[in-house]
Amino acid sequence: MELSLRNQLKGRVAEIIRGDVVSEVDIETPAGRISAVVTTRSIDRMSLKVGDDVHALIKATEVGIEKP
Repeated sequence: MELSLRNQLKGRVAEIIRGDVVSEVDIETPAGRISAVVTTRSIDRMSLKVGDDVHALIKATEVGIEKP
């Protein structure tokens, strides 16, 4: 499969917090833990579960930086 998204992190599903319409998926990556909000329907369609290996595909049009 070819993708246009260049920012990808390999990881493992650490937690799924299910909601009626959308759910939060926490992914443990070498860069740290990141979260994705996806439709619950997508989680069911993919049969996604804790422990699954996944790729987090990141599309950002803006990145902010703060210097404390």
